[in-house]
Amino acid sequence: MTRLTVRHYLLLALGAFLLLLPGRASLPPLDRDEPRYMEASAQMLRSGDFIDVRFQDKPRYLQPAGIYWLEAASVAATGTLEQRAVWAYRIPSLLAATASVVLTAWIGATLFGPASGLLAASLLAVSVLMTAEGRMATIDSTLLLTVLLAEAGLLRAYLDRERERNTPVSAALLYWAALGAGLMLKGPVVLIPGFGTPLALALVERRIDWWHRLRPAWGWLVMLAIVLPWCIAIGVVSHGDFFSRAVGTNFLGKVASGQQAHGLPPGYHLAVFALAFWPGSIFAAMALPFIWARRHAPPVRFLLCWIVPHWLVFEAIATKLPHYVLPTYPAIALLVAAAILTTQDRWHWPASRLARAGLALYGALWLAVGIALSVAGPVLLWRLEHDVVPASLLVPVGALPLLAVASWLLFRGRVLQAAMSAVAAAIIIHVGLFLTVIPALKTIWLSPRLAALVDDYRPCPDTLVVSPSFSEPSLVFLVGQNTVLVGPRDAADVLRDNRACGLALVDRKDEPVFRERLHADGLDVIEFGRVSGLNYSTGKHLDIGLFGPTPP
Repeated sequence: MTRLTVRHYLLLALGAFLLLLPGRASLPPLDRDEPRYMEASAQMLRSGDFIDVRFQDKPRYLQPAGIYWLEAASVAATGTLEQRAVWAYRIPSLLAATASVVLTAWIGATLFGPASGLLAASLLAVSVLMTAEGRMATIDSTLLLTVLLAEAGLLRAYLDRERERNTPVSAALLYWAALGAGLMLKGPVVLIPGFGTPLALALVERRIDWWHRLRPAWGWLVMLAIVLPWCIAIGVVSHGDFFSRAVGTNFLGKVASGQQAHGLPPGYHLAVFALAFWPGSIFAAMALPFIWARRHAPPVRFLLCWIVPHWLVFEAIATKLPHYVLPTYPAIALLVAAAILTTQDRWHWPASRLARAGLALYGALWLAVGIALSVAGPVLLWRLEHDVVPASLLVPVGALPLLAVASWLLFRGRVLQAAMSAVAAAIIIHVGLFLTVIPALKTIWLSPRLAALVDDYRPCPDTLVVSPSFSEPSLVFLVGQNTVLVGPRDAADVLRDNRACGLALVDRKDEPVFRERLHADGLDVIEFGRVSGLNYSTGKHLDIGLFGPTPP
């Protein structure tokens, strides 16, 4: 195979699409971020206000409106607003993740050849972090695509300099438009890889003569043309409050201090890499000598300048979440694929005993992660549901032998075959979990069961539901925008003031306070049903009853 054709890219897109498709409809909204995006997008459609993003009655001034526009457009196109179908909100992430896999293959084919492109795309597609983010209605998959598009524009200008040929205007337009789209998705975050890569190349090479190929004299106007109209509009509507919150509180606040209990020391992203990039993580460790030996080669240098600035920035800031370094994963996959195909049948263990021991320990950790992922489904079903689902047993039955084969091949130094076996095991794990395990889990999916219970007993079309014991955003999305999240005493007052169309969801431990407050007002309640389970966001077991006022 001398090059990748359109047919190759279409087949790759289809494969990535099918890999990310299972679970899109059966997986409930995942607390806490995803249902906030979903509900804000739904409210945008209902209100017709596409400037001022809101969650219930509060402004959601965390990032620009780009992701909400994409999700709102997806829901409007599918006509599923009133059905609250979660899959419709996840379509942008699915398409963006699929396109990111294809674009990774194109960059790999350009830098190292078609086989490297396909292998890199496969490693990215099956990585744990990518398969998780590609299924959620959040920003990160779409942001990844804008970063890849910007890097593709940069790469074209960089390689044109190496090959002494002209760079078309389309490459410059791609770069600046991608940055503009990234700004509309997550604000200044896209500039970290977008400007970090050329800056790192300038520092390493001590030259920046290729930068003019991207037409910076007018290119920044393209970027601003995409983001500036909305910035002006939201500045007027919010009286400047959006910028003080989004930039001052959210963006800069994450740099200075750990927000939402996510403050962690430097090294966090490196520590979770074994799981987040699995199964490619062991091959990344094995590729380090290859990368170091070729660090001065233009393709390797470009990818390192893509990875290092972004990684260092997010290791340095106080707030840390695994998806913050997702934009580096395509570049890592490209370097790993190049290393595998260069040393596929002649890889040797390091000469140093310390390096051999370290790699062996990392390999043992990699294997432990794979085993844990393989058996996670049946174990979760047994522990949480006290049930054995025969179909879920197909995951360990299919994946564990492939992991054993991959481990044996790694030990023998047959790296390419080991990678292919590991990728096959990962496909079985990811598809199997979302097809056989997710639909059978009930205990941790409290919101869908509570919403179904509410729907069974709604006294009015516009029933007001008050929930003092379970305040997760997924409940708001599934039950309705006017869901009231207050304490048990205030919940009793809300129910008192909405006797005709009010319902309350109250945990058993909050019932005494709730009932005492109602009795003080001379009211009583009827219990319509109960739902018990685990709130996975807090780790607390809940036993929630649905209550309505006793008729006079």
